Amino acid sequence: MASAIYQCIEQIGSKIIEHKDFLTELDREIGDADHGINMARGYSEALKALPQEEEDIGAVLKKTGMTLLSKVGGASGPLYGTAYMKAAKVAAGKKALTLEDGKAMMEEAIAGIKMRGKAVQGEKTMLDALIPAYEALTEGMAAGKSPYECLADMCAAAEKGVEYTKTIRATKGRASYLGDRSIGHQDPGATSSLYTLEAIRDFVKGL
Repeated sequence: MASAIYQCIEQIGSKIIEHKDFLTELDREIGDADHGINMARGYSEALKALPQEEEDIGAVLKKTGMTLLSKVGGASGPLYGTAYMKAAKVAAGKKALTLEDGKAMMEEAIAGIKMRGKAVQGEKTMLDALIPAYEALTEGMAAGKSPYECLADMCAAAEKGVEYTKTIRATKGRASYLGDRSIGHQDPGATSSLYTLEAIRDFVKGL
């Protein structure tokens, strides 16, 4: 039987593949029109490469990150690949995760994205979904909420972040070439980050 972490990555991949065309359409408006296509291919390749019965969460996340890094084109491959590989360091050798682990993994992933993309919150990137999600996780933990409740809050915060990207000017990547014309458009990377969190939330709900 496939390990829980494999099943979780599979659920993330399925969500991205399901929304491939929408992500690509978003990217057509402000980018290279390939975000959904590239991300779907990356997850398809990752699921082929992952050992289904491996229970070491860190090992699976690292392999996923390495595959996305090598198979996903544009900026998304390095950013998502880095995020997974940074998170993998926290989860190395673990077969189960606590909320504290999740918080530390988010911290590492966000730091990796900032470093790799030379970006901060408010520049119309995936950070505009991930940082609010991290803040919601921190608040949920302080309030004593369950993992599922924290994930639900994270998704709600990330969704607001995605909506926020419509109101701001892109200053990173190809979208930045549009200047003020990028305002009014939803960021594809923030959207795929939201889908990732939603897939994890739904996976945890099914446990």
